[in-house]
Amino acid sequence: MTDHPVRIGVLVSGGGTNLQALINSQKKGELKSGKIELVISNRSDAYALKRAEKAGIRAEIVSKKKLGSSEAFEDRIRSLLDENKIDIIVLAGFMAILSEDFTRAYPKRILNIHPSLIPSFCGKGYYGLHVHEAALEYGVKVTGATVHFVNEIPDGGEIIMQKAVAVHEGDTPEVLQKRVMRLAEWKILPAAVEKVCAEYASK
Repeated sequence: MTDHPVRIGVLVSGGGTNLQALINSQKKGELKSGKIELVISNRSDAYALKRAEKAGIRAEIVSKKKLGSSEAFEDRIRSLLDENKIDIIVLAGFMAILSEDFTRAYPKRILNIHPSLIPSFCGKGYYGLHVHEAALEYGVKVTGATVHFVNEIPDGGEIIMQKAVAVHEGDTPEVLQKRVMRLAEWKILPAAVEKVCAEYASK
């Protein structure tokens, strides 16, 4: 059993709204079993980096392009995670698929948020707005978000938490995306991270 908060590393690629939800939850004392110690972005222009900076969290950029290969990219991420003694990794809008070698190194220690009710609209090619476009095209009346553990199959790991969100008549992918973020993603991601951190700390 650990007597210090579980150390969390968050991997991001974009605006960082889910990162912000985690930061807010930590400030409110809802996320209390873990503490965000590191933010890694694969894009230097990700607004998530500014959010981390503002919250006083160490932020690093790891560019696959600059490093030249997926192996070097993952090695650099792993070394940063090790240096910062990260226990739990959260993928919060991280637009890079991690290899089986990487995911295998952190069994039940990597969480991802996906903007649909898995197993619907998930797997290869389903990310960002594409997920909501597919949901509307299919005509579903209910969608939502899922937090799951990450394994070697994209969106294939064990589900930790889900929340349903109604689809409204006349929704556009952008409108639906915002509703799913507000009503599901920003609520269940902090709750799931707290749950996993509490369980990890009690081991």
